[in-house]
Amino acid sequence: MKKFPDVIPIFPLSGVIYFPKTNLPLNIFEQRYLDLVNDAYKKDKLMGMIQSKKEKGAVYKVGCLGKISDYQKSKDGRILINLTGITRFNILKEISNKKLYREFQVDYEKFAKDNEEENEVNTEDLMEKAKPFFKKNGLLLNWKEFGKLNHFQKINTLAMIAPITNEEKQKLLEAISLESKVRALESIISFYLYETGINNQTIQ
Repeated sequence: MKKFPDVIPIFPLSGVIYFPKTNLPLNIFEQRYLDLVNDAYKKDKLMGMIQSKKEKGAVYKVGCLGKISDYQKSKDGRILINLTGITRFNILKEISNKKLYREFQVDYEKFAKDNEEENEVNTEDLMEKAKPFFKKNGLLLNWKEFGKLNHFQKINTLAMIAPITNEEKQKLLEAISLESKVRALESIISFYLYETGINNQTIQ
């Protein structure tokens, strides 16, 4: 297993979730996160993203480590970055520091397969449900272009942009295997389709 840092700076953000091998553009303007990004960029370009909870200061236990793959400073002091997801992690504990941003001790062992090539998973049923679900929610996706992604990117992209709750997205993030993620996402979408009475028809 590839060695990643045991202590990482973490950016907690509600409703934003991303996965290994996907990209997340971020517009940074708060001083604490400007400090975080600048420190990370100078060190190893690694930082963690995790969902924050409603309770003040609380975060979920599983997030994703990313590497800053693009870094641009704007004239008004903001920093525009792109994070490329590497591997998920479990939070062990928060580390006390004198910085404006938070750091945590983390462990990657549970998600060791994030850096291995998983076998392709059948996503036919998932796609048949995803198309009417996205259309119903007013989300326009170029399905032809989407079809050019590899199976890993397709599943993680759907999980990232699906109009579902933060808790449901967290459940997808914590799914160990690609197959379990597909089944969980399919189950969530099926529930919404059933609730809204949408006829499950494929949309071209």
